[in-house]
Amino acid sequence: MVNGLSKQGSGKSTRNIIIGSGPAGRLAALELGILGKEVTLIEKDHIGGNCLNEGCMVLCALSDIAIFLNNKRRYENLGLIKGEDIEIFYDNIVNEIRKTQEIIRKIHTNENQSHGNLIVNGEAEIFEDTVVVNGETLEYDNLLIATGSKPFVPNIKGNEYGLLSPDILKLDRLPEKLNVVGGGAIATEMSSLFSSFGCDVNMIIRGEFLKQIDDDLKDFILKKLLSDVEINQNQNILEIKKNKIICDDDEFVGTPFLATGRSPNSEIAKNLVEIDDRGAIVVDSMMKTNVDNVYAAGDVTGGINLTPVARMEGIVAGRNMAGYSNIVDYKKMPQGFGLDLGVDFVQNNKNRDPNEKKIVIPAPVGQGNFWRVLTKDTGISKIRFDPKTGEIHWAGAISPSSVSDVAYISYLMRTKHDMEKFHEEFIEIHPSTDAFHKLIGEIYKH
Repeated sequence: MVNGLSKQGSGKSTRNIIIGSGPAGRLAALELGILGKEVTLIEKDHIGGNCLNEGCMVLCALSDIAIFLNNKRRYENLGLIKGEDIEIFYDNIVNEIRKTQEIIRKIHTNENQSHGNLIVNGEAEIFEDTVVVNGETLEYDNLLIATGSKPFVPNIKGNEYGLLSPDILKLDRLPEKLNVVGGGAIATEMSSLFSSFGCDVNMIIRGEFLKQIDDDLKDFILKKLLSDVEINQNQNILEIKKNKIICDDDEFVGTPFLATGRSPNSEIAKNLVEIDDRGAIVVDSMMKTNVDNVYAAGDVTGGINLTPVARMEGIVAGRNMAGYSNIVDYKKMPQGFGLDLGVDFVQNNKNRDPNEKKIVIPAPVGQGNFWRVLTKDTGISKIRFDPKTGEIHWAGAISPSSVSDVAYISYLMRTKHDMEKFHEEFIEIHPSTDAFHKLIGEIYKH
């Protein structure tokens, strides 16, 4: 949550340099431009960062096709339609994704330039009070480092054979068999997508599958959304080969794909600011580093690696660089990922209360899951709460509308809204939000 603005200092224009044009850097540049400040935005590759170019938006594109394929199979199994087998042209999918990315990049570029911001393509070097890019030395009054993150590559023999997230758009065809190393959200999304495309998918997990996800949601994912994926937990991986992964007790044939988290791209700042043992740039709640006029935001700070969080941090950094005091509040942050249905949740920032109660109901039935009633996999909605006060400790859902439902529940939790009053006065648009509306009503019956 972005706290209120208060002006500090004079309104004199200052030279603000931002390195990295992902969600954090791009939004910081926009905020500074809107506030009338001088901005130079430096990007070594493509505007939009990991989210647009190899992460969220790529997964969204593939997910649209995967859901279409899953729905076709579902309707055929129910006897609703009958059609020919669908052939997937993965090279065409990649080409069309790249065309779409180009359109979005132009929008991002024009948006920044419309506020007078200068965009420079090149790889920057950072020094005290100066940045060098394309052989030119630029002085700055304020610097924002928003260089994002890169895939984490575990120290396993043969790790060079593992595909990484940037390689998704380098494939010219779908692998027949895919071995996904990792047990978090990204690994789960990848496994779901490629399984939907017809690949034989193994998840090879060195620990526990989705260990940070609520057990009820996790059970639904395993039984209903990943039923065609083989889940192998607590595996000791000995070696990765070009078409095989060797573990203590088993071998898995197939193309290896590493989805084991991300690491901050902080090397550019190693001689200027404080960096912790994870490689993350250390910042305070104003996104300031230990150097007074140097800020950092987004994945490079090692926090919550989500696009909305990076945007929020970039805006806060931009406001502080402009002289408007602002801080970031990470409490009750909505999170989620996409499978054949959305998986989304929000948690209060407190330890699990042994005295809390829970209510679990099926997700609301409507567009996107009406026909799932017949296969008993419409989704799930859940709230954990304090039975004495009614305070919500955790809320989550798996449904076609969970991404928006959980976002508004997160807002109500952050603003400490009177939930009982909300339940009495809120009128939902059926059937997108009535699960949580009903759950909140159930709280006050306990």
